[in-house]
Amino acid sequence: MGMAIDPLPVLDLKPDCERCCGLCCVAPAFVKSSDFAITKPPGRPCPKLTPGFRCSIHARLRPEGFPGCVAYDCFGAGQKVTQVTFGGQTWRGTPKVAGEMFDVFGVMQQIHSMLHYLTEALGFASGPLHDDLQQKLAELEVLSLKTPQEILAVDMAAQRQAVGAMLDEASRLVRVGS
Repeated sequence: MGMAIDPLPVLDLKPDCERCCGLCCVAPAFVKSSDFAITKPPGRPCPKLTPGFRCSIHARLRPEGFPGCVAYDCFGAGQKVTQVTFGGQTWRGTPKVAGEMFDVFGVMQQIHSMLHYLTEALGFASGPLHDDLQQKLAELEVLSLKTPQEILAVDMAAQRQAVGAMLDEASRLVRVGS
């Protein structure tokens, strides 16, 4: 059972919970702490997630003990996985894709996080670094549109290392005023 939603723009880095199937409330683990009122294993829905993929305490997250949820940003990875990678399928509607969908979400969230920071850095960079940032941004955008299997095969450590080096250089240039 898919979610009938309009197509997404390719590079959409703002979370849109209406286009997602609650992936951030299911895929990751939560550990009871000052950020989360409960411990939840990965792949199990948060008990606060409704059948319609919404948070039943969204307006009261902080007082209910979930400031970690308030601070969390998937940078649009949830709707990308739901609408693009899995074509509107949901883990509830198509349970056989659940595990793979959760795994892809973990990788996609990292990709979208890097896309976000690269986009921010573009505003500060010029010359060869600007060109390198644009090239890496385009490369990651293409990776984010691959099949689930291809996304899961991405060497995220290498991607993070490359992006980290570029962001370090952009930061250095901002600090020295160049």
